[in-house]
Amino acid sequence: MRGAIKVLQFLNEADRRDERTALVAIARVVGSSSRDPGTLMAVSESGAWCGSLSGGCVEAAVVGEAQRVLKVGRAELLRLGAGSPLIDIRLPCGGGLDLLIVPDPDADAVASALDLLDQRRTIGIVTGLDGTFLASPTAPARRAGWDGHVLTLRIDPVLRVVAIGQGEEVVALSRQALAYGADVTALTPDSAALDLLTRIGAKAHHLLTPAPSPLLETDATTAVVFLFHDHDWEQALLRQALDQPALLIGAMGSRRTQALRLEALHGAGVADAQRARIEGPIGLIQMTRDPNTLALSVLAQIAAAYQAHCDRLCTTAGNCTFDHALGTLHAI
Repeated sequence: MRGAIKVLQFLNEADRRDERTALVAIARVVGSSSRDPGTLMAVSESGAWCGSLSGGCVEAAVVGEAQRVLKVGRAELLRLGAGSPLIDIRLPCGGGLDLLIVPDPDADAVASALDLLDQRRTIGIVTGLDGTFLASPTAPARRAGWDGHVLTLRIDPVLRVVAIGQGEEVVALSRQALAYGADVTALTPDSAALDLLTRIGAKAHHLLTPAPSPLLETDATTAVVFLFHDHDWEQALLRQALDQPALLIGAMGSRRTQALRLEALHGAGVADAQRARIEGPIGLIQMTRDPNTLALSVLAQIAAAYQAHCDRLCTTAGNCTFDHALGTLHAI
């Protein structure tokens, strides 16, 4: 999920150290492969690298080839595996990879890509054999497209999880979501949980009252999960979440708790269509009382929703074309 973003961050940090880098992308897959076209890797002149193009069987060779391309200073298309002149490098799956290696990707374009992603915008990346590297807020429908010269990529914002609640449940979900690679914000009235959340790296905030919070902000790739044992804390925050777009809104509790939750929202004037957005009891594993199992169950449901959302965008987004003369990506 965070793979492409981590590669861009690696390129950006290397540039700040005045260290040359090469971007490596899978342009085409022949036969079987453990990675899809558009998968990225970055290599610095020092031999450090970020990203993965296989199950670990070609990365060392890719580092050496990328360093060679850096010395040459010209982009190349390199075949690894089936049909490659590098007969000592084989993929266990028996397939082949066409790798686009671009030396010195434009640092301003890398920084622009990261800025757009920080704004939680889907972006398009264009890179090619002429050394082009561009970032655009215009995103192609496909995750990756290769025309033999230019590779266009779609990068979606990373999943964000807003965990709101008390006790071990909010800590367990935040910990597992961070390990998965999500951006995690946690809101809790629980001082002990707040300390633990801060230590594990979540963006943790103390809820002082059960009132709407300016920290509860969502978008189409944000999941909001309510994990309260004291359900009096939920109502105002649930209504606030329902007034915003969200990937998923869910709440912990039994079926009886869910029925009481929906009844209270109905009494507060929340429309049926809005109340129907609340997943409850949330999680793919029903009737679990263990915080870690619950967290795994909830995270799996969120991850499935995020994947479905990104797949849906790929089928509904407009097509784009790269203007070679102007060096820009246009919606068509």
